Amino acid sequence: MTDVAAQIAPSPVQAETPADAAAVEALVLAAFGPGRFAKTAERLRERAGIAAGFVVRDGDRIVGSVRLWKITVGQTPALFLGPIAVDAASRRAGLGADLVAACVAHAKAMGTAGVLLVGDPPYFRRFGFAAAPNVRLPGPVDPRRIMWLPVGARAVEGMTAPAV
Repeated sequence: MTDVAAQIAPSPVQAETPADAAAVEALVLAAFGPGRFAKTAERLRERAGIAAGFVVRDGDRIVGSVRLWKITVGQTPALFLGPIAVDAASRRAGLGADLVAACVAHAKAMGTAGVLLVGDPPYFRRFGFAAAPNVRLPGPVDPRRIMWLPVGARAVEGMTAPAV
């Protein structure tokens, strides 16, 4: 009889280490360019502390990364996800989904109220994220791209701009 567990590939996602910081920044810059610094999401990250980071390696090279940031939505402690970056040669291998899954698992383990992000609704709905129409971010952003995944018992209704 075949061991089913042995057939399931282990997650390629690992916790980011301090030694990974420069490679992660280079990967994000390559994926998003300098225009990322003008985005509202970047304003949130500038003021927030990193709660966790995850990477995917190909040998010694980092080919995927994502970070979670400590924020407060209204008065509720939460996490902000992003940016997700995957090396161009490694896209379409499901690494982005693996990185998002690692973030969701971390948020659940931390017991946070939820995860906020600015992203593509068709992509993130499959992870359980939904529109967060009552969340207003400081700066211009398409409100349809503001998404929330409740993890704890608290809902996003009635919450306003995140603070850090």
